[in-house]
Amino acid sequence: MLITIENVLSKDEVRSFRVRLDQADWQPGAGTAGTLARNVKQNQQLADGTELAVSLGQHILRRLGQVPLFISAALPNKIYPPKFNRYADGGTYGVHVDSAVMQIPGTSQSMRSDLSATLFLSEPDEYDGGELEIEDAFGAQTVKLEAGDLVLYPSSSLHRVTAVTRGARVASFFWIESLVRDDGARTLLFDLDQAIQGLTLKVAADDAHLLKLTGTYHNLLRRWTIT
Repeated sequence: MLITIENVLSKDEVRSFRVRLDQADWQPGAGTAGTLARNVKQNQQLADGTELAVSLGQHILRRLGQVPLFISAALPNKIYPPKFNRYADGGTYGVHVDSAVMQIPGTSQSMRSDLSATLFLSEPDEYDGGELEIEDAFGAQTVKLEAGDLVLYPSSSLHRVTAVTRGARVASFFWIESLVRDDGARTLLFDLDQAIQGLTLKVAADDAHLLKLTGTYHNLLRRWTIT
């Protein structure tokens, strides 16, 4: 399932982020890539653990907790602390797949990457190129969103960022371990949840059919949840 979520950050929040990020000390991104990905990664990243990375990342996590569509789609169990990258001057990231298991910085915990997320922090007209291309069962999907919008997609997908030939593409990216490991099951739950939410606007809260659908949703979630 590939889903875009609009307005995770407001335009004012994006501008505040960019004032700080445009003055940041960006480091070569290849140093944080895996053995194979290092050969195709040409971008810049904000160093993990810095005050700027931590404060902006915590702000993103607080906002995500207030976005029902994100909760419905991801069913998050663990979220890797948001990271930040920048592509400019031909910067690109060739085809790769994200690591399946990751160590959560500053802890002894590891997490499984079920979902990958990119939160765009540059407007589309600020740069040329820089499209996120994600391969799924229907072919390659090209994503280039408004600043403040987020795309969520399976971490098992092959994906790439095309070369930025003008301007700079700034974004945050992170991974989610879902309560529901299987992407197909998670997609069914998301579709059911969205249908239930739509019905709540049209029928009474005690409608028998609505209650039955809600019960089915929670029983499926109970069956498929991994804790």
